[in-house]
Amino acid sequence: MVTKLTQGFWAKTARIILRNRILILVLLTVLTVFLAMQWENMRFSNTQANLLPDHHPVNLEYLSFLEKFGEEGNVVVLAVKDSSLFTPEKYNRWNKLSKQLEAFPEVDFVLSTDNLQELVKDSIKQEFVLLPFMKATPQTNAEVVSLTDRLFNELPFYDNLLFNKETSTIRTVIYVDKDIINTSARKDFILKDLNVLIESFEKETGLDVRISGMPYIRTMNSQNIIDEIGKFILAALGVTSLIFFFFFRSFRATFISMFVVIIGVMWSFGVLGLLQYEITVLTALIPPLIIVIGIPNCIFLINKYQQEVKKHGNQALSLQRVISKIGNATLMTNVTTASGFATFIITDSKLLKEFGIVASINIIGIFILSILIIPIIYSFMYLPKDKHLKHLKTKWIETFVNWMENIVRNKRISVYIVSILLLVTSIIGIYQINISGSPIEDMPKGEQFFKDIRFFEEEFDGIMPIEIVVDTKRPKGVLKPSTLKRLDQLGTVILEIPELSRPISVVDMVKYSKQAFYSGIPKYYQLPTTQENTFIMDVARKSTGQSNMLNGFVDSTGQVARITTYIKDVKTERMEEIEAKLQDNIDKIFPAERYEVSMTGSALLFLKGTKYLVKNLIMSLALAIALIALFMAYLFRSFRMIIISLIPNLLPLVITAGVMGFVGVPIKPSTILVFSIAFGISVDDTIHFLAKYRQELISNKWRIKKSVYAALRESGVSMFYTSIVLFFGFSVFIISSFGGTVALGALVSATLLFAMLSNLVLLPSLLLSLERSIANKQTLKEPMIDILPKEEDKDK
Repeated sequence: MVTKLTQGFWAKTARIILRNRILILVLLTVLTVFLAMQWENMRFSNTQANLLPDHHPVNLEYLSFLEKFGEEGNVVVLAVKDSSLFTPEKYNRWNKLSKQLEAFPEVDFVLSTDNLQELVKDSIKQEFVLLPFMKATPQTNAEVVSLTDRLFNELPFYDNLLFNKETSTIRTVIYVDKDIINTSARKDFILKDLNVLIESFEKETGLDVRISGMPYIRTMNSQNIIDEIGKFILAALGVTSLIFFFFFRSFRATFISMFVVIIGVMWSFGVLGLLQYEITVLTALIPPLIIVIGIPNCIFLINKYQQEVKKHGNQALSLQRVISKIGNATLMTNVTTASGFATFIITDSKLLKEFGIVASINIIGIFILSILIIPIIYSFMYLPKDKHLKHLKTKWIETFVNWMENIVRNKRISVYIVSILLLVTSIIGIYQINISGSPIEDMPKGEQFFKDIRFFEEEFDGIMPIEIVVDTKRPKGVLKPSTLKRLDQLGTVILEIPELSRPISVVDMVKYSKQAFYSGIPKYYQLPTTQENTFIMDVARKSTGQSNMLNGFVDSTGQVARITTYIKDVKTERMEEIEAKLQDNIDKIFPAERYEVSMTGSALLFLKGTKYLVKNLIMSLALAIALIALFMAYLFRSFRMIIISLIPNLLPLVITAGVMGFVGVPIKPSTILVFSIAFGISVDDTIHFLAKYRQELISNKWRIKKSVYAALRESGVSMFYTSIVLFFGFSVFIISSFGGTVALGALVSATLLFAMLSNLVLLPSLLLSLERSIANKQTLKEPMIDILPKEEDKDK
């Protein structure tokens, strides 16, 4: 009953589409214009990708830190490693650059050799005062040498903050206004003002200025994402149109397909604007994905139209049959593909949820465009010529189909042996997969800003902040001698870890106070003794200048302190070892009954987010498999057929995971997407093949061998065409400068190629080997939905 209703629905749909061609085109035009108007609402992400949900404890801890101490990632750093800097002309020009930067309203303040403050004891007033380090502009080489000598040897407080004494690298630290750090104003300042100013400085002096810091990295990374969107769209259009033309040898068919997917791309941008979602590294992939996924729809529809024209030459009947016979199959395959993407919606990650929503909506959208536009456009055109139908009998395709049939017919045992060997080898590879929690691993390695990241890691031991927050549980508890000693102990532990930078905390300020108390002699840069503490801290309490310097290290109540260190880009396992070592020492140094200590910061946030995401995405993949299994059960009403259909689609996923383990591609947000995407797409081939197989079984009176071979020959060509388009379509992501996008493109392409061979060789082999137990009227009951309606007589 349901089958008849389905057939009737698609026959009626075909009549409605073909009888209301003009009205449908007008409605599509209006909808496209409306969505194009939403483009103005599109915005590129200005915030750092947070992979954790808002309510996650790690995220709440980070937000609590920001509330106490403000935005941690608001520092941009400039550095020069060049001995020629230490000449009066260039040194003064470097100091002038600091003044120019400080003049921008987007900058809170600049810390540099130009405005460096020195803590000095005023013996008369018995308080500490901040005096300019540089009393006058140096005019001679000797004056510059004297200044730098004092900086490197007499001011340990600024070591690793403003200079690296060993390499003579000088830094300027720019504190960007926290209110604009997550807005487009940050991007404008960095791209238009800061970069222009630096270029001008480099041109004047011939010095190479290195730039880094989280605001700068995020801005340059986002700009690369924006630049790549157009590149991906053009590459996807170019590759898919070339392959399409190679298969069909028809400019007309190629242009029609390109027109459909270009409208699909316009819709995808419109949906992003309509929902007011930000364009992130993931949502930027949707427009080219729509091209790659939309072209197979065009292949199935145009191929069927040309087959029908070749059969009887009746255009109206051909177009009606395209919709009524292929519409349902195309809908089913698009629904399964959309389901693969829609499973991301169940994750708590905003980044993935938005990606899943927009992708699944637009996959259904490209189906609607295909089923409406292609038949309508062809209805206004003359019939295809014989030369346009030659591809239906291409010799090399015939050779490929014969090769597959020969393997299925004569080498099934070899197919199973190879499949088992691949499965076992892949499982071994899976055990070698690592998880990557590095926020910079996927960034474009060839870009200057990435090279600058490596420079700062080498010179100043990292750029990703780790924050340790110590709550003394009592007001003004931070400055107690016992607390300061404990903070200093933890600082010593941090110094012993080579991947971490020198920690910055209130301890440094107190040590500097003691040095200032003893006339600035460097050897006194240490914590005061118990006897010294009383009178040094008494002087400190009178000093407003020092009080201002404490603001960044201690909260307003004096109860909570922070220790800031920076970590290099290390492997996830090493980062977890460092975290565990720090936690062990925190537990030993700070008794739980007296102190409450937590670790946070961007580096740890990303690590925890990645692990959380991997766990969620494994669940979403399991849900995708379960959903599609239920879908197959609804279509074929056979448990055995579900198992048989899942095997050739799960094996490619296992093989891909094994390859990742062997070649060292880690599990990370970009690569974990591969499995849900590839599974949702590859199962389309299974649906087409099994639907055709069932149809052939009924036509051939349940003669299994004849039905399998007939299904293989007829479905094999379309499956080959679409798989090749998908393979090369996803391969365009390899041109990306982002490591994660490259891995995504390569892995999805490889998985879909494995899936094609699996569906064309392993699936029919299983059907033939298990023919007695699965191919009977009891096992293959009447489907709930007939995907491929029964063939009409040729003379209709």
